[in-house]
Amino acid sequence: MVTKGSIIEVLGLSSEISQVFMEFYIFTAIELTNVKSTKLVMKPYFSVVIPVYNKEQHVKATIESVLAQGFDDFEVIVVNDGSTDDSLNVLHSISDARIKVFTTENQGASSARNFGIENASADYIALLDADDHWYDFYLEEQKRLIESYQEQSVFATAQKICKYGKRYPCTYSIDFKKDTEGIVNYFKASMISSIIHTSAVVIHKTVFSLAGKFDPKIQSGQDTDLWIRIGLKYPVVFSKKVCSEYNFIPEGLYKSTYSMTQKIDLSPYEQFEKENLDLKRFLDLNRYTLAIQSRLWDDEDSYKSLVSKIELHHLNKKQRFLLKQSKTVILNFIKVKEGLSRLGIQLSAYK
Repeated sequence: MVTKGSIIEVLGLSSEISQVFMEFYIFTAIELTNVKSTKLVMKPYFSVVIPVYNKEQHVKATIESVLAQGFDDFEVIVVNDGSTDDSLNVLHSISDARIKVFTTENQGASSARNFGIENASADYIALLDADDHWYDFYLEEQKRLIESYQEQSVFATAQKICKYGKRYPCTYSIDFKKDTEGIVNYFKASMISSIIHTSAVVIHKTVFSLAGKFDPKIQSGQDTDLWIRIGLKYPVVFSKKVCSEYNFIPEGLYKSTYSMTQKIDLSPYEQFEKENLDLKRFLDLNRYTLAIQSRLWDDEDSYKSLVSKIELHHLNKKQRFLLKQSKTVILNFIKVKEGLSRLGIQLSAYK
């Protein structure tokens, strides 16, 4: 074995030169070690954050859709939010070094997503729900958008909804004409369906520092609450290319266990309405939805308060009609809508 001492003896170096040689040798060895360490800890391009609560029937297929991506520079952070079914065993059955599984006490999807974001290594956070599905080119498309719009921080792609075994493209209030992508105002583009969805968005990590993360106090509508805060500060890069599927699990409004106190509170954003007309119309459409839910839950105080803040010309004829109906009539409309949906006929009050 050749050692530092044997090299010095063979070369017949003087003590002064030997000292210089030794210092250079040690410096080079340290630098090479640092390079190797850097390679070992290089952060991935994407951190995929998946909250899981009792999704034993879906989560494996969801994660497999991530592992099948054409672009594979990512980590997968799965947050098991205190599942009581077999979700954790299903997660442990999937073998891939890029997957990190964390288990927390059950605190809800917002806390689970926030935990995943806080433990993410990458600059770009790709959110995904545990029962949804990415096409194998999803991350490739997101990376292309990021590289094409390097000054932007929020990137979204179109989706299909999977409902009763049938697939339908989402409809957005956006017109690129001949273009298939562009930078849009979140509120103006989301009057029918939101252009941001928790399975079709990539967000630069710095956005959460400025706009905040998901609000754990909100049990329903926490995603919309965050999208509003993001929309007030950032434009969105949106691609009309369908890259994922949202698995709609029917849960009739009248069967919901939530109360209005657990729903999104739109009042913090009222201060911005006068100077942001797109926001005002977007909030009015959400007030319409919340008013319908209030009526179904016999919460007339909330219903009257919400309706009093709506500018009715922001609603279409169907919405204005439904807003005046009784609980019984609304329930009948919901049942008819769901029945037609099972037959492949989609009705919506938003278009």
